[in-house]
Amino acid sequence: MSREFTKVGVVGLGTMGAGIVEVFARNGIEVVAVEADAKALERGRGFLGRSTERAVGRGKLSQDDADALHERVTYTTDLADCADCQLVVEAVPENLDLKKRILSALDGIVAPDAILATNTSSLPVTEIAVATSNPKRVVGMHFFNPAPVLQFVEVIKTVVTADDVFEEVKALAERLQKKPVVVGDRAGFIANALLFGYLNHAVSMFESKYATREDLDAAMRFGCGYPMGPLALLDLIGLDTAYEILDTMYRQGRDRLHAPRPIIKQMVSAGLTGRKSGRGFYTYAAPSSSQVVPDSQTPSGGAPAGVTLRPVATVGVVGSGTMATGIVEVFAKAGFPVTVIARGQDKVDGVMTAIGKSLAKAVQRGKLDQIAADDIAARVSGSTSRDALADVDIVVEAIAENLEIKQELFRDLDRICKPGAILATTTSSLPIIDLAKITTRPGDVVGMHFFNPAQVMRLVEVVHTVATEPDVVATVVDLCGKVGKSPVQCGDRSGFIVNALLFPYLNDAIKMLEAHYATADEIDTAMKTGCGLPMGPFELLDVVGLDVSLAIERELYVEFREPGFAPAPLLEHMVQAGYLGRKTKRGFRTYA
Repeated sequence: MSREFTKVGVVGLGTMGAGIVEVFARNGIEVVAVEADAKALERGRGFLGRSTERAVGRGKLSQDDADALHERVTYTTDLADCADCQLVVEAVPENLDLKKRILSALDGIVAPDAILATNTSSLPVTEIAVATSNPKRVVGMHFFNPAPVLQFVEVIKTVVTADDVFEEVKALAERLQKKPVVVGDRAGFIANALLFGYLNHAVSMFESKYATREDLDAAMRFGCGYPMGPLALLDLIGLDTAYEILDTMYRQGRDRLHAPRPIIKQMVSAGLTGRKSGRGFYTYAAPSSSQVVPDSQTPSGGAPAGVTLRPVATVGVVGSGTMATGIVEVFAKAGFPVTVIARGQDKVDGVMTAIGKSLAKAVQRGKLDQIAADDIAARVSGSTSRDALADVDIVVEAIAENLEIKQELFRDLDRICKPGAILATTTSSLPIIDLAKITTRPGDVVGMHFFNPAQVMRLVEVVHTVATEPDVVATVVDLCGKVGKSPVQCGDRSGFIVNALLFPYLNDAIKMLEAHYATADEIDTAMKTGCGLPMGPFELLDVVGLDVSLAIERELYVEFREPGFAPAPLLEHMVQAGYLGRKTKRGFRTYA
């Protein structure tokens, strides 16, 4: 039978430690909150006070409950005050020697049956445990920031942790209304091992000037539904903390993808540690403020100096699939006359029917009136002849993801379209320069990668080749804004921004499953509840399709020749077996 924890200690009252204090106190547990000195103690008390004030202001906590919560907390600078605690959690900075000293000191203070826990996010729990006289009672209890909000807790069991210790800690986490997952002692555990490879990759894109910080963050928020972009998240975590986590993971696993990007260390050395210092990848109104203020890197908006936008009044779309149909609807809703080209009249009619059904649903739901729906439908015309595109200002192709087929189309568009017309491709993976070089106007060719469903997803990746003219890029960026989309700019490189960041992370999740470190359910839970992602990696892989995912992984590997991007053997085997995800009713899970 699990013990009833009535009094716990928390050592370290930074943002994370104060959050852990709040979690325990909210659930009726007395807490001894310990800091190194009076100043740090007062700062920790302030963190807790502001957090509960926000909760009361939002109606998530009554004033009486907030008052009772504060009464359960005793503040001290003396570790000896933890003597009668049944559990003590250390949440001091991510420094191995410091954590070992804290647990060693606590070992001589608390009762023999008390549990000692570390909130480390990456350091070896075993090494911390052996600093005590009884490592069997040491366990990892890794909360996620902000601890009062995020449900996930990683319970880390070392090779010496007693079974009853980790069972009791897991039961306590459940009592705290968290979703605990028990894992082994490996750098990064589940969530950070997957999260920080992705964050480090995003930093490398920024460092190489592949994309701006704003575009990198917008790409992952609007393209994947992530609650924060990677660079904003690093600023929240703290670049010093991120460096320590990546460095620990690299030293333990020697995976180059975890080697901290040089710019992270440079920024930490300069004191640019993120929100807490007031400057990181972004600049903030004040230290510990969440308000981003303009700085020298902030985009000015509008077309670059000296660039004149090309006029776009009419649009052509080539294709009849789901993506093409969605793009036609997006432009028509924004007031543009659209000519859609498909291979046969039945395909043209299919696009018209699909748009008609979509508009009818919008009318039924009260999002459009019938007159507006009729006007939108009237702006769309169809043809089976590409010659109907002779006078449009921009053509967006959304045909099969096959280089030869697309090249044949671009060769024809080069012949048909008027001088100055923009030729755009929605390819998600093919080299755009291979389409541009087929034409006599490579400067007019650009990537315009919509996300599916185009009517709903806000992101468009505007992809320039080495030959694309600046006014073409600026015009397409402006056009995206006019049709209600959020454009991000990047170069012509495999995966662009979103897929290049997303799929190595998904591949890492498969490798973690393959190594039997955690189950698919545990990994999905970790990333959804610990990192706030809309879907876990295995849910997403099954939706995307394992064959599609494998194809993208292979392209990324060939492009970058990065060993860590090589597709996981398990993914290869599942595709060979025909387990492709939801479309075949079996992937990482089985579907009815």
